[in-house]
Amino acid sequence: MEGSCPPTTSTVAAIRRRKRDQRIVLLRQQASALLMDHPNADLWLFGSWARGDWDAFSDVDLLAIAPSRGEANRLAEAVLEAGMADDALALSDQEWQERRTGDDPYWRAICRDALRLSQP
Repeated sequence: MEGSCPPTTSTVAAIRRRKRDQRIVLLRQQASALLMDHPNADLWLFGSWARGDWDAFSDVDLLAIAPSRGEANRLAEAVLEAGMADDALALSDQEWQERRTGDDPYWRAICRDALRLSQP
């Protein structure tokens, strides 16, 4: 058919996957550098970038998990200062475990979709 465009769904999907993969590689590299100063801590990506349903207006959301809330706060501040994320929530290890095993639907969704950045 003359003048018609071929379907681009697979091409768009491939571009989106590649862009997400590139973003996650960069976040993992940045996380590795930051976690050198916080050896017992973890960074988790959550939200639309973790789920893969991001769009042009999506922000990057990270969880900063550390043995104490104070250390988690310092890690979250470092994340924001480095420009790694638009938002960083700080939780102690105990708070993270409570949320992971709790009944709150908000936290259940976060836990289901969260991607640990300190692991490939």
